[in-house]
Amino acid sequence: YFGQQGYAADAGMSAGDPDPVVSVVMDEIDIDLKFHRPHSLRDEQELQFDLVVTLSDEAELEAQTLPRKKGSHIEHWALPDPSNVHGGREQILDAYRALRDDIIMRVKARFT
Repeated sequence: YFGQQGYAADAGMSAGDPDPVVSVVMDEIDIDLKFHRPHSLRDEQELQFDLVVTLSDEAELEAQTLPRKKGSHIEHWALPDPSNVHGGREQILDAYRALRDDIIMRVKARFT
């Protein structure tokens, strides 16, 4: 959304295999995650970012324990984990879509 104006990276609580539902809902908005592999916050070793945004309470606590760049900030966006939603395929997809759309809205509002 912001081109070359900044650099963003993502990390989760643990590295592992991609969530196939994430790929489906991101494909819907033309973001191809075919070659993306999840890595962990710990993989970053030292947070060299001006801002770290966490999406879960667990990630917020983890980010607080890592060394980080002087003057960097941690901002917490408490969002529901769509992987906890059970039901039919559409119900699960809708939970992931809602999270995706919420994050997009927050990113645009925060960085515009």
